[in-house]
Amino acid sequence: MDTISVCIVEDNNDIRQALEQIIMMAEGYQFRGSFISAESAIAGIPKLQPHVVLMDINLGGMSGIDCIKELKPKHPDILFMMCTVYEEDDKIFEALAAGANGYILKKTAPAKLLESIRELAEGGAPMSSQIASKVVAAFQNKSVSTAGGTALDVLSKRENEILEMLSTGLLY
Repeated sequence: MDTISVCIVEDNNDIRQALEQIIMMAEGYQFRGSFISAESAIAGIPKLQPHVVLMDINLGGMSGIDCIKELKPKHPDILFMMCTVYEEDDKIFEALAAGANGYILKKTAPAKLLESIRELAEGGAPMSSQIASKVVAAFQNKSVSTAGGTALDVLSKRENEILEMLSTGLLY
């Protein structure tokens, strides 16, 4: 994939403008548009058909998670990356369950943000190392009973290795 088209859903003007500038100034990325609310994003994103949408969670009215729940089933090819300040486990899992394909923090450096967008567009599931650590910890702490034992027992040796590597900050 050569040029990656991006839309932004962010209600904070300063953050939205900063994200727009990062995308517009980067080679290999095309800024398609931005939205200040989930409601406007639901109306506008299908018309713009971006490859990737950077989505904030807290948007004043409808949340970014609810926005993804609305858009993802109708537009499965659009990739959604949560770009948020929230590191709480419940928000992370709720966003991923809603159809988010990646989850990074707003404090992520611009170069790392662009790298994460490209990774997402190329089939990866980027997460900041802090988020990946929480995902791994949640797997390790939850002894969800299944027919085969705990949730971690269901994972193969290699899947456990990959989770461990993600928790150290490796991207893939």
